[in-house]
Amino acid sequence: MKKIILVRYGEIILKGLNRPVFEEKLMGNIKSAIYKFGKAKVLKSQGRIYIEPEDENYEFDLVMQRVTKVFGVVSVSPVWKIETDYEQIKTYALKMATELVNQYGYKTFKVETKRGNKKFPMQSPEVCNDIGGHIFENINGLTVDVHNPDFILFIEIRENSYIYSETIKGHGGMPLGSNGKAMLLLSGGIDSPVAGWMMGKRGVELEAIHFYSYPYTSERAKQKVIDLAKILAGYCGKIHLHIVPFTEIQLAINDKCPEDQLTIIMRRIMMRIAEQIARNSNAMALVTGESMGQVASQTMHGLYCTDSAVNMPVFRPLIGMDKVEVIDIARKIDTFETSILPYEDCCTVFVAKHPQTKPKLDKILLSESKVDFEPLIKTAIETTEVIVVRP
Repeated sequence: MKKIILVRYGEIILKGLNRPVFEEKLMGNIKSAIYKFGKAKVLKSQGRIYIEPEDENYEFDLVMQRVTKVFGVVSVSPVWKIETDYEQIKTYALKMATELVNQYGYKTFKVETKRGNKKFPMQSPEVCNDIGGHIFENINGLTVDVHNPDFILFIEIRENSYIYSETIKGHGGMPLGSNGKAMLLLSGGIDSPVAGWMMGKRGVELEAIHFYSYPYTSERAKQKVIDLAKILAGYCGKIHLHIVPFTEIQLAINDKCPEDQLTIIMRRIMMRIAEQIARNSNAMALVTGESMGQVASQTMHGLYCTDSAVNMPVFRPLIGMDKVEVIDIARKIDTFETSILPYEDCCTVFVAKHPQTKPKLDKILLSESKVDFEPLIKTAIETTEVIVVRP
């Protein structure tokens, strides 16, 4: 008997002839996520991935917690791997049930069996009935409840056999890096980290860009964004965070452009800078945390004016979500408490009192023409700080 970790994946199974490519990508991501916890083999067999530790004191709980954050993983279980021999299956099923009863005081159980090895002489219902009866006869006070048991003993009969009772959910999705790279505009608020997480879940590798207006925004505001990037890196792997000095550009906009157009023009210049840095990083799209109608600049007219500043696709995974839905995800991925820290970003410092909700592009372009943005943009890009954020 050997204790290992069983990893399940879901959507990848539907990928037809391309499935092996996605499986290999997922296995590589799992290896990258767990390498620092000790030596282990990562193996694939019959639609499952198995993590087999080579160290005696392997940190199973920490590894399982880490693997559940790997996109593409549907769930994980700590399992006992044994030979596909019925007497061994029966012996170790009783041993696991006994340990669970002694540890947790369970009173009811049932057995569920999956028979992936069709050469095995017994059908799944036969295994469930026989092993269930064996456990019932040998553990005093434990009874069968097929509808609402205290625990379920799972048995999978494959090339080897696996016995387990615990299943920990992952986030599913597609393996990170299987769908290209994008640049996330990371503001420090609630929305943009969630948007990045959602794109990562669809297999998109992320870099991030933050616009920093020192001294109007503090070092604590900058550190807050770094902390958010680190939380995201726990799901999305290493992230290059580009910190763009934005003060001179905002002061120029504030000085020479109409007050009610400040937000739209600021967003347009951000998008232009983000596009250039994205292209330099081989990213193919921009990602923002905007949601339709959430604030004045996120109306249909505002988004149209914003998007017209770039030629690169702009993904907005939150576009049809309300704030409560976004907050629910932020809590789930542990970014919420950091996002609500009271350190202002550049978007909240330079804000119009009465922003336009239906800006017209021709008027926005006319206002922009009053400022020579090209040298300002060039300087901002050249003086951008890049921080490598790791999980």
